Amino acid sequence: MKRGVSKRQRAAGMSIRGALTAVALLLGGGCVIGGDGASGEITVGAVTFAENQIVAEMYAQVLEDAGYTVGRRFNFQNREALQPDMRSGTIDLAPEYLASLLTTLDPEAEPSPDSEDNVSELQRRLEDAGLTLLQPSEANNTNALVVDSATADRFRLEKVSDLEPVASTLVFGGPPECPERRFCLQGLRDVYGLRFKEFRPLDAGGPLTAAALGSERIDVALLFTTSGIIAERGWVVLEDDGGLQAADNITPLARNDVVTQELADLIDAVSASLTTETMTALNARVEVRNEDFREVASDFLQQEQLLSRS
Repeated sequence: MKRGVSKRQRAAGMSIRGALTAVALLLGGGCVIGGDGASGEITVGAVTFAENQIVAEMYAQVLEDAGYTVGRRFNFQNREALQPDMRSGTIDLAPEYLASLLTTLDPEAEPSPDSEDNVSELQRRLEDAGLTLLQPSEANNTNALVVDSATADRFRLEKVSDLEPVASTLVFGGPPECPERRFCLQGLRDVYGLRFKEFRPLDAGGPLTAAALGSERIDVALLFTTSGIIAERGWVVLEDDGGLQAADNITPLARNDVVTQELADLIDAVSASLTTETMTALNARVEVRNEDFREVASDFLQQEQLLSRS
């Protein structure tokens, strides 16, 4: 098989995602910050859920493959616990989510459905903290309306707007706070005019909601676009054609002190390989089939020829 460097070089030249990198680097100071080679130890952090750990492990493995010494701290309970360690320099690199990070840094911010807009807003807020975003991936983990294939076929559902004529006959399930949230029922009413027959309070895109959809106790579920069970069950994610949901693309967040051109190229190549569909399938291996996230990350990197041993 070909060595990983060829894949990295191809990924570095991809135009649509390269444009996002240019925005990130320009707003983060116009250039990469550090020197040119692998030196010292890079500590990668992650929050304790499958997707974040899979992507963080990908970052760690490509860096180790390139000769970096890598530490791992994948035990943070949430973003609020991880961010102070990035600012203090304990953590150098972590996978983040554009819209979620923006609203954490500024609760008054209004994230956009456009990832480039969210990158721009974030870089302004990160500059004083000595942090910068690298290349966003196309993998977008945001709210999604999900139906099973039978419901999709029966009502010919492909887009959220397709629900408008039939919503009054369908039961919707989601988190208890959904009726008051602009990215949930409130927004579905305002943007799409959707009024469901009934709302059943469950959990935030978790096992209760998935189980209710699987047992047909609800017809439409609010899940996350990269939930592993979607791929496993063959469910249908309805396209957010009205642009209600904000772009929450998986994006590397790094300390300026460790960002070299080499490090940026290595991590950006990982981002260039990730899509929403890819992450959904990878998450299913960990969340549904109970595979080890380290092996899942390694398998993917070898498949994408991002490791020299590929």
